[in-house]
Amino acid sequence: MRATLIKSIVFTVVTVLATVTLASVIRNGSSGPHRTYSALFSDVTSLNKGDDVRMAGVKIGTVTRVALHDNDIAKVTFTVADSAPLDEGSTAELRFRNLVGQRYIDLHPADSAAPALPAGYTFTLAQTKPALDLTLLFNGFQPLFQFLDPKDVNTLSGEIIAVFQGEGPTVSDLLSSTASLTSTLADRDQVIGDLITNLNDVMGVVDAHSDQLDTTLVTLEQLVSGLAADRTTIGDTIGGLGELTTSVADLLGKSRAPLKKDIASLGELSDNLSSGDQLDSMLKTLPTKLDAIGRTASYGSWLNFYVCSIQGEIPLPDGYFGDLGANPVAPRCS
Repeated sequence: MRATLIKSIVFTVVTVLATVTLASVIRNGSSGPHRTYSALFSDVTSLNKGDDVRMAGVKIGTVTRVALHDNDIAKVTFTVADSAPLDEGSTAELRFRNLVGQRYIDLHPADSAAPALPAGYTFTLAQTKPALDLTLLFNGFQPLFQFLDPKDVNTLSGEIIAVFQGEGPTVSDLLSSTASLTSTLADRDQVIGDLITNLNDVMGVVDAHSDQLDTTLVTLEQLVSGLAADRTTIGDTIGGLGELTTSVADLLGKSRAPLKKDIASLGELSDNLSSGDQLDSMLKTLPTKLDAIGRTASYGSWLNFYVCSIQGEIPLPDGYFGDLGANPVAPRCS
C-alpha cells in the first residue's frame, strides 16, 4: 500500500506540472518581472491580445491590450521582461509570424548607449512601423505564382515575406527559388511562344475589324446609357406588368367556370343547328323578314306596326270568363 501511495503521489505531481506547463504554453503568457509599455500604430490588423513581443527573434513579452486611440490610430499595450534592454531610440515594428496572418511586435533597441525607457512609455507613430501589406505584395507576384505548384508558392511566399521584413539570411533561399522559377519558365518556352503567336493572330483579326468593334462599343454604350436614363420608367413598367399578371390570373380564375359552361352550351347549340331544317328555313326567309322590318322603321326612330287581332280572357270577377277581342277588317289584315 505504501508503494502504491508513493506512485500515486508522483503521478499526480507530474500530471499537475504537465498541465500547468501546457496551460502556460496555450496562454502564450510571460512569467517573471516585467515592464509595461504602449505603442501607437497606423494599422494593427490581425494583431490580438496574447500575441508575442520579440527582440532579435526571442520572445520577451506579450500583447495585453489592443484599442482605438484617436479615430484612425491604434494603441497597443504590451509587456517586456525586465531582463530585456529597452533604451531611448528603440523602435517597434509589426511582423508576420506565418502566412495565416498571425503577427507579433518586433522591438529594435537603440544602436548606441542611451538612457533606459521608463515603464509606461508610449512609442509614437514615428517610432513604430506597421506590418507589410501582403495583398499589395502578392498581387505584384501573381504572374509568377501562376507557374508554380501550391507547395512552391507557399515556400516562395514565406521567403518573400522574410526578405521584405529584413531577414537577410533568407535572400539566398529567395534567389534559389527564383532560379528554379526561371528554369521552369525556360522549360515551357515552346508553350509560351505558341501562346504569344496565337495572341498575335487574335489581335490581328481584332485590328482588321477595328471599325466594326468601335461601332459595336459605341452602340452598346448608347444602349446602356438609354437604359440607364429610362431606368425609372422600366422599373415602373415591370411593376405594372406584375400587377397586370396578378389581375389577369384573378380574372381567369373567376371566369373559368362560366366559360366552361358557355363552351358546353355552344356545343349543344351547334348540335341543334346542325340537326334540323330550321336554320335553313330561317336563312331562306330572313331577307324577306328583314325587308319588312326595314319598312316599319322607315318613318323615323320607331317601329310602325298595325294590330290586326287581339284575343284574351277576363278571369275576374270569379266565375266570369268573358271573351275579349278585336278583329279589324282593314284590307291590310287580309
